[in-house]
Order: sequence, then structure tokens, then C-alpha cells
Amino acid sequence: MEIGRTEKTREEKVLKTQQEKETKKDKSPRAAGELPYERFLRFGPENLTEAELLAIIIRTGTRKRSALELAEEVLQLARYPKEGLLGLYDVTLDQLQRVHGIGEVKAVKLKCLAELSMRMSVAKAREGLNFSTSGQVAAYFMEKLRHRDTECVVLVCLDAKGQMICEKKLSEGSVNMSLISPREVFLAALESRAVNILLVHNHPSGDPTPSKADRELTDNVREAGDHMGIPLLDHIVIGDNRYISFKEAAWFSEGSLQ
Repeated sequence: MEIGRTEKTREEKVLKTQQEKETKKDKSPRAAGELPYERFLRFGPENLTEAELLAIIIRTGTRKRSALELAEEVLQLARYPKEGLLGLYDVTLDQLQRVHGIGEVKAVKLKCLAELSMRMSVAKAREGLNFSTSGQVAAYFMEKLRHRDTECVVLVCLDAKGQMICEKKLSEGSVNMSLISPREVFLAALESRAVNILLVHNHPSGDPTPSKADRELTDNVREAGDHMGIPLLDHIVIGDNRYISFKEAAWFSEGSLQ
């Protein structure tokens, strides 16, 4: 019996030695079986997976599941075409809390993370941005507006060089374009000292084809802008990964848009 135990002990020592050698050879973040937080400190955030980064935010798991396992399930909630961390923005609080181990506090933290990520992305895109083409405007607003379930009308105020001074939400929800007055538009434009303006809004249906009300609003704002010396340069309607520009469609050169 003693001989058998001795041999088993020797085998365990040999196996442990081999594992230690393999660990030394393997310099990857997972080599030492560290927790995501520890891997962050050793290897930096750029070497962690999305699940590992999310696990650090989640912090704790359950008795049966680690924070990393919870993070992996959270990432699976995202749906095509926005998968992984990118799709977290569209996951609701209710969906997050259906994951066992994700309570209200953790769900709110994850939604705040998604919102901060989106705002940082927008702020970075805005730096030095010059809205000289309709495509640039559409690209800037596409991800912000195309996934919304309700219409949102945005006024974009520009300086003399075409750079954005600010963006102001004019209306959101069940939008009746006829209720948006040129007066409201130009009060905001004057307040920001805009030289030119743009209108941008989305169609939740995904079809950016302008309605009659869209055309009427554009016509009214364009006419008022000509009188006030603050031209409406374009009105862009955002659909699902596509857009229609009144300027590109040459409707501005046709006089009345109605």
C-alpha cells in the first residue's frame, strides 16, 4: 500500500511540474488561470476578450456560475447584426435581469456602460467633423437613429465652415410633422448662432422614403430659412442602413417640394 501511495505521489509531482513548465511557456492571458481582473492588471485591457472585460464590470457571479460565465450569457443576448458588446446597447433591462445572477443593480451598470460607449463613440466621431456631404451626415446619425422604435426629429446647427455646433432634438415619439413649426427650429438656430442648419429624422419602418408631411415641413423650414438668412442645407431621412437626402434627390432645386 505504501509503495502504491509513493508512486501516486511521484506521478502527481511530475504532472504538477509539467503543468508549471507549460504555464511558463504559455504567456497568454489565460495561462495562469487568473481571474479577468488579474489578467487586466498583467496584460492590459487590449488583451482581454469582450466577455472578460464585461466580467470585470459584473464583478461577482453566483454559487454555481462565475462572473465570466454570466458575461458570456449577457453577450449572447445581442442579436444580429449587432452582436457581442456592440449589441448590448439594444438589450433591455428586463432582458438582462432574466439572466440568473444579473439583478437590477448589475443590469443598470451594464446599460450605463453601453450608453457611455455610445456617447464616447459619437464624441470621437464628432471631433473635427465637417458635414460637407449628405453621406457624412447620414453616417453620423445612422447608428443613433436607425434602431429607434419611434420617430425622432433632430436639428443640426452648423458654423460657416460646415462643422457642427450642436444637435437639438425637436421631437420624439409619435411625430406629427405639421406640429413642428419653423419658429421652433429657428429659435434654436439663433440661440446656437448657427450659420446653416440641417434636419435629420428617422423612419422606424426602415423605409426612408419621405412622406407628404416630411416634404411640407422641409418646404416650410427652407422658405423661413431663406427669409432669415439661415439656409436649410438638407433634410435627411434615416432608414435601416439607408437614407434619403432631399439635396441629393435634387428636390431643393425644384422650388416647392410639395
